[in-house]
Amino acid sequence: MTIAGLAPYARKLASLGRKSRSRTLMAPSGVDFTSNDYLGLANSQRLKDAVRRALDNHVPVGAGGSRLLRGNHPEHQALEHEAGAYFGAEQALYFGSGYAANVALFSTLPQRDDLIIHDALIHASAHEGISASRAPSVAVRHNDVNAVADAINGWRRAGGRGRPWIAVESLYSMDGDLAPLRELKELATRSEGFLLIDEAHATGVFGQGGRGLAHCLGHPENCITLHTCGKALGASGALVLGPAIICDFLINRARNFIYSTAPSPLVAATLRESLRILADEPERRAKLSGLVSFANREMAETTGTHASSSQIIPLLIGDNARAVAIAERLRKEGFDVRAIRPPTVPEGTARLRISITLNVDEVAISRLFERLAAILREEHR
Repeated sequence: MTIAGLAPYARKLASLGRKSRSRTLMAPSGVDFTSNDYLGLANSQRLKDAVRRALDNHVPVGAGGSRLLRGNHPEHQALEHEAGAYFGAEQALYFGSGYAANVALFSTLPQRDDLIIHDALIHASAHEGISASRAPSVAVRHNDVNAVADAINGWRRAGGRGRPWIAVESLYSMDGDLAPLRELKELATRSEGFLLIDEAHATGVFGQGGRGLAHCLGHPENCITLHTCGKALGASGALVLGPAIICDFLINRARNFIYSTAPSPLVAATLRESLRILADEPERRAKLSGLVSFANREMAETTGTHASSSQIIPLLIGDNARAVAIAERLRKEGFDVRAIRPPTVPEGTARLRISITLNVDEVAISRLFERLAAILREEHR
């Protein structure tokens, strides 16, 4: 018997299916061109050995409570101390996920009289935090510093009295392009505001020692960075880095920090090893850089598509159903490529998001783009 109360959900799922926007869970299969394991650390021997050492040292799997109760394990504090030193920040604060960290940042730090100015393509987790904030917000054109300045000036002219919070990603997860961080930092300083930089996809890959694209800014007191740990660092969680007073304020006021069970101490111990790998093995970044350059050349030669600025290479398809169909053909031929559709990307911009990691080599990259080019040619016959 069908429960009547479930009917609205069934109708909405059917509507998603008609728009080719329905999602299902799929296990990893084929050559990895979709994960964010950029440095190949998730299955690395060094991280496995770090887990074994931590277990031998009686580090628990679970924290048993929130950080403000009994869940504040020495491994959390050691990770935060080492991360702050490595990234050059006064203090670090470890969250269970990048999503939770972004929600905490945006819902807690901007005050009622402030204004949040965010890039139109910023991550969904930032939008979630912004929707929970007491501060008003405005979206601006992607990577347009002048649009940010215009938004601040218009707000001031209308009587805005607080501080502007400029929110960007240093490397955009679905477009693969880089933010103009120096110009944005100068604008934030001139405007007596703050710059929030999500380094999720730059951490471990860009900057001196994999410290991210914002490292060149020198961590001034009006810059707060977010480094997720489930991508190039190979584990899970996220680190917020900035002035000590900002981290202390989050400890006292961020509800999803205060009322969440602390992240696994075992994962925190593992991430300490991830930071050591960044310092010890620069060859991983060098190898990835070579693969990215090779992939961009292959894509340009086989498909005529412009190169990406990073390890994230989007191929714009446009139509949802077509993007899904191409991705499915590639998966059947042994390449794990996924279609990205609205609302993750704007309407009419469905795409294949091709991720280059150390889990592939030049042979696999060549084969992928040969097959992709052949599929695209077949479509135009």
